[in-house]
Order: sequence, then structure tokens, then C-alpha cells
Amino acid sequence: MNILISGGSGFLGSAFSDWLQSNTGMPVHITWLTRDASQDHPDYVAMMSYDELQTTALKFDVIVNLAGAGIADSRWSDERKQLLLDSRLKPTQAILDYIARVEVNPKLLVSGSAIGWYGAQGQMPLNEDSGFKTDFAHELCATWEQLAMKATDFGVPVAIVRTGVVIHPEGGMLAKLLTPFKMGAGGKLGNGEQIMSWISRTDWIRAAWFIIQQQLSSASASAENESASTTVYNLTSPNPITNATFTKAVGSWLHRPTIMTMPSPVLKLMFGEMSTLLIDGQKVLPQALLKAGFVFEQPTIKEALEEQ
Repeated sequence: MNILISGGSGFLGSAFSDWLQSNTGMPVHITWLTRDASQDHPDYVAMMSYDELQTTALKFDVIVNLAGAGIADSRWSDERKQLLLDSRLKPTQAILDYIARVEVNPKLLVSGSAIGWYGAQGQMPLNEDSGFKTDFAHELCATWEQLAMKATDFGVPVAIVRTGVVIHPEGGMLAKLLTPFKMGAGGKLGNGEQIMSWISRTDWIRAAWFIIQQQLSSASASAENESASTTVYNLTSPNPITNATFTKAVGSWLHRPTIMTMPSPVLKLMFGEMSTLLIDGQKVLPQALLKAGFVFEQPTIKEALEEQ
């Protein structure tokens, strides 16, 4: 199987690539789509620049589209918002241009998104059929998803993966928290009652591969003249938790106290509009994955934190 991954060097893409090499039971040839084809990469990974994608004759069975600047990495100025949008839309458009040009279509496009699509909806349970509340996070995700869905115009099925907070000791959000927590300065945000919808990185990887297998199997079973469709998956644990519970779990894992509190007004002053990611909760559930028979390996936050 030939797989093209945009954002392959990132927190999810690199771990997914490593996992594919040893856990699929089949030969998997991985190419990272990147702005800089000379960047460091594992020996088993081939590199392709966006310029090369415009002319390559290589065929890919699956494209996994994960490129995009981190939404929580910086305060949302107008310039930052534009960067967040461009860093998602430009790679996606390059992939669509490739799909439109090649004679043999990929069998599947897996395109990234986030649970931000639903907007801040507090403790209301949300699944793939739920509606949304309009805010910047929703608009960003919705614009990205709508562009990716255009692959169906060329007969390529699309799987949209709306990812929650990804937990793993090696990086992501948790890496940013380790220093203050180790110093005993960890604590809840606001009142701590906001819901955090999360997933372990291991289960994200397993879910992504599960979706690829499921979608390719469905495509093989479908009639050739059947139009391509889009399927949405929430990549979140079936056990969302409050910020207070998460804080206590991290403190217990590190054997450190978590008595500090960061009041909501202070967070709003520090982060502006982006503070919604910290103080407004979302209870997003993985209905599509569970219905399809996916079994979580690390369904609790304790299991995710203690992964070696």
C-alpha cells in the first residue's frame, strides 16, 4: 500500500508513520508531503515537495491530510487566524489538484479536522450527527472540511477525522504542561467543570488505520458506478472528562500537587479569543467509531498518561 501523508513530521503524522511500519501486517510505502523535502525524516520515508506533487506520476492508494499550524500555539490575532486557515487550505488544495490530474485516483482521502467544528457547547453530548455553534474554531474546521470534501467530485471517498485533545507523554498539549506541573504549579483552569474531549495518541493511530481499512473495504464492496461519499468520525475517547479531573490525573501521574487555579478572567486577558479552547468545554463522543466496532485500547486518561 502506498500512502501519502501531509504533515507527516508532526506529532501525529510521525507516530502514525512509525506505527504503519510495524503493525499493519502488510508492506506500506510512506511518502511525506512537505514544503522542505530535505528535512530530517526516517529512512523508510520518501519525501515529496508540493512542487513535485504538481508533476509526479506516482500513484497513492491513500492520502492522509494532516497539515496545519497548531490552533492553540499562539493568540488569535487576525494574522494568526489567516495563517491557521492558509496552513490547512493550501495543502488540501494541492492534494485536490493532484487528484484532479492523475489518471488513477487514490482510493481514499483521510482529511484532518477537529472537534472545534462543533463550537463551544458546554456539557451537551455531541456526536457526528450533532449541529454546531458558530465561532472561529467552527469556521476554521468547516472551511477545511468543505474543501477536502471536493475530492468526492473526482470519485475519491473522504473520511473526515475530527480530533479531540491528543494525549501522550511524549508531546502535544501534555508536553506544554509538564514543566509547570512538575514545579507544583499545575492546577485547574477556570472552575474546572468544562468538559475535555480527548484521545490517546495510540488510539488515534489505531483509529486512523481502522478507518482506512473500513473505508477501503466498503469501497471494494460498492458498485463501481456508486458516487463517492464523505464519512465523518469523531476521534475522541468514549470517556470525556472535566478539566478538574484531568488536572488531578496529571498531578497523580507526576506525583505533584495541583492546588493552583487559573481564573477565567485571567485566561481571557492572557489569550483573548483563543481562551475559549481552555475554558469552554465540549463533550464529543465517538459514535461512528463505536458503531463500526472499534475497540479503544486506552479508554481512560490514566491509561493514556501511563503509556511508555
